Amino acid sequence: MPKSVLSALFLSVSALPVLAETPRVVADIAPVQGLVARVMAGVGEPDLLVPPGASPHGHSLKPSDARALSSADAVFWIGDALSPWLEGSLEELASDAHVVSLLEAPGTLRLEFRNGAVFAADGHDDHGHDDHSHDDHNHDGHDHADHDEHAHDHSDHDAHGHDHGDHDHDNHDHDDEAHDHDDEAHDHDDHGHDHSDHDHSHGGHDHGDHGHSHEGVDPHAWLAPQNGKQWLALIAEELSAIDPANAEIYQSNALAGQAEIDAVVEQVKADLSQTKGEFVVFHDAYQYFEHSFDVSTLGAISLADASDPSVARVAEIRDAIAEANVSCVFSEPQFNPGLVATVAEGRDVKSVVIDPLGTEIAPGASFYTDLLTDIGADFVECLSR
Repeated sequence: MPKSVLSALFLSVSALPVLAETPRVVADIAPVQGLVARVMAGVGEPDLLVPPGASPHGHSLKPSDARALSSADAVFWIGDALSPWLEGSLEELASDAHVVSLLEAPGTLRLEFRNGAVFAADGHDDHGHDDHSHDDHNHDGHDHADHDEHAHDHSDHDAHGHDHGDHDHDNHDHDDEAHDHDDEAHDHDDHGHDHSDHDHSHGGHDHGDHGHSHEGVDPHAWLAPQNGKQWLALIAEELSAIDPANAEIYQSNALAGQAEIDAVVEQVKADLSQTKGEFVVFHDAYQYFEHSFDVSTLGAISLADASDPSVARVAEIRDAIAEANVSCVFSEPQFNPGLVATVAEGRDVKSVVIDPLGTEIAPGASFYTDLLTDIGADFVECLSR
């Protein structure tokens, strides 16, 4: 056998143990995948379950997604408040993985849903929760100065009952958020999954109609930068437990990611300080961003992102826009722009499309900071005169 062939064989065989040691990680939505990708930079790339353009509230797994979950060493997801359809699949397919619900993780800022068409001016300040237990430990020196100092006692256990030794996480009982939705018929590329697969469901869950009870904790928690920083530290801790050989890389990447978030926050705050005026959103997905950057929405056209507003709700928000002299209404890519035109009819109101999931942002380690930057720019554009 030629020497060159022998050398090639040796190199390929010697590389196998390294590849085998790389953790297989799955994330539910693009913002979470972006945070995991930041921590894993230089080591590996996490898989994404909910592709751009698909709704996280109701999505059917493809066979390739099922395979990714079955082989996963770790799964990071917001939680069943965002994706109730995923819980059964995690229990069935990822029973051996470290499954981490970020919304339920200690230190996560959590805000209650706002249900009315018009919100109280200080409504988001009255019912937020910061969880800070985890034995007062600070994720190996990561900065959590953004969080309130009070702590709550919780019993330590993983969100799905998996025993991870010293890395168990608290599980809190919240009202599940269920949503009426249409099946997603236009899934886009999901970053490396097999797109020849057809959608199907797992875990015995019915992915058809879900009754929508807009109660409990608002799951759009990734739009609070302090949560992004907290979750970077948590992701690094979990991956370090699974893959100690790369622990130093994970910890270093998490610290760098936190610094990048801080820089973006300062820039967005400076940009928003030059704006004024009140605004209305299509659905209430942005209160974590508002809470973090000291801006407040007057109200929301729709109760949820998968339901049409009632005639009474549209009338109420129209009256509020007129009375408050609102200058900006935010729409979203998947929604009917006609509703925005209806509530703003006859008013000098600017409309800007905003996307809490960053559908048009390229995946990768900079996704999360790019998302914050884009949403900040959308606010500045809509609120600037």
